[in-house]
Amino acid sequence: MSAEEAAGRKRPRPHMPSDVTPRLSVFDRFATRAAMLVSRAWFFACCVLLVLLWAPSVLLIGNIDTWQLIINTATTIVTFLLVALLQNTQTRNDAATQDKLNAIAEAMAELMTHTADIHDRRELRRSVRELRDAVGLEDEESA
Repeated sequence: MSAEEAAGRKRPRPHMPSDVTPRLSVFDRFATRAAMLVSRAWFFACCVLLVLLWAPSVLLIGNIDTWQLIINTATTIVTFLLVALLQNTQTRNDAATQDKLNAIAEAMAELMTHTADIHDRRELRRSVRELRDAVGLEDEESA
């Protein structure tokens, strides 16, 4: 019995690839698509073009304060929305990476347990316990 089992804690099993559903919400699909679009070179070129068009517009607008307010408002709104969308995709990516690492650690622990029958059981059991504890600490830190 491991120290975790003795303490009465039951570790959640890591998600295996077969456990993960490929279905995403409408917002998640939109955020993924938006992240793909804004990470392209043409999007950056459009942003540069927008600034190049805005700069000489001071001659048409005349009022410096209004001219600055236009670009400040536009960039603030776009930045605010993009941060929310990109944070969504990054959070999902981080969760998927953690699930993969947990699955690998669990598979290694099971392999080490099966190998313990062939080799020094105490040493392998200690290594398995250490590996499981390390994964448990990762779960607590990320939660």
